[in-house]
Amino acid sequence: MNKSRLEAFSDGVFAIIMTIMVLELKIPKGGHFTDLLPLLPVFLGYVQSFLFIGNYWTNHHHLVHTVKKVSSGILLSNLFLLFCLSLVPFATGWVGETEFEPDAVAVYAVILILPGIGYTILLNAIKKTNVWSDTIKEAMDSSSKKGMFSVLMYAAAIPLAYVNPIWSEILFLATAVMWIIPSKKIEKTFSE
Repeated sequence: MNKSRLEAFSDGVFAIIMTIMVLELKIPKGGHFTDLLPLLPVFLGYVQSFLFIGNYWTNHHHLVHTVKKVSSGILLSNLFLLFCLSLVPFATGWVGETEFEPDAVAVYAVILILPGIGYTILLNAIKKTNVWSDTIKEAMDSSSKKGMFSVLMYAAAIPLAYVNPIWSEILFLATAVMWIIPSKKIEKTFSE
């Protein structure tokens, strides 16, 4: 299999996940701005999760760009990552509907950890099957370290959800912002 099928399938799943999340935004019953206020928690959860999924999509794009040969290990690892990401709309909806109740926020944190594990497994499967130049290896190692830090932040958000769920949400957003700007090493490596 060539990587274009892997990319096309993955892009389709990313698009479906983002579409499912936006469908959770219900139309208000009234026609006044005040009728939007009860929807604010759901909307904030949507924005946060959209950033999360969008960050994974851009980093997945960079990672798959390094693939020359697709193995069954890469296919299975990619499916696992996509499965983990497909859980995000459920958690997003629960957090919004419960208005950031501690249990929902803790589950959301756990679900945010899972794609980090999936991405690491995929990265290792690609690294095992494909030969990378030293510059790509260095760029991916740097990205991997940032990924481990993100997983630690999500893990810290689990107990914080029971102290104050807003602190967990701040960690989620800080992590998303950290990933919005692609790594300069990766961008430079791919432009060469």
